[in-house]
Amino acid sequence: MPDLDKHSLAPMRAPLRWLWLALAVIVVDLGTKALASSLLVYAQPVVVIEGFFDLTLLHNYGAAFSFLADHSGWQRWLFALIAIGAAVGLSIWMSRLKQGETLVAVALALIIGGAVGNLFDRMVHGYVVDFFSFHWRRAYYYPAFNIADSAICVGAVGLIWDALRGRRGRQEEGQS
Repeated sequence: MPDLDKHSLAPMRAPLRWLWLALAVIVVDLGTKALASSLLVYAQPVVVIEGFFDLTLLHNYGAAFSFLADHSGWQRWLFALIAIGAAVGLSIWMSRLKQGETLVAVALALIIGGAVGNLFDRMVHGYVVDFFSFHWRRAYYYPAFNIADSAICVGAVGLIWDALRGRRGRQEEGQS
């Protein structure tokens, strides 16, 4: 059995200090959504890069890729409960991190900030404000998204990266 590094088992000192990053995501997300809502006309693209990127104000009543958007409104509460549960659960996970798990702390903070940013929209507006619109020559569109969605995706990639990196490290230890 490999010798375990005693620092890898030690709790992270003040892991919840990473919640400042979640707060920064929330502030930037809500600020950009307010700006987009005040400056853009609904569903009228403003070309940023011709044939590739527009700013287009859209309202998403569903979840990712407008999942369940065409339902009667019950989904608003379901997605709100999921966001609250995720933020609480991820905060508990964050509070239990060990030293050296900085990437996980950053990833969790990004996901928490994104979840709360979109939760705010759901509770206040009944929909999530999206405004980044990527496409290829106006023929193939990626679903519109916002800063919160971006933070959630980057955080998820961070968790996956950490998990893969950890698995590779454990496999290498087993070979020595």
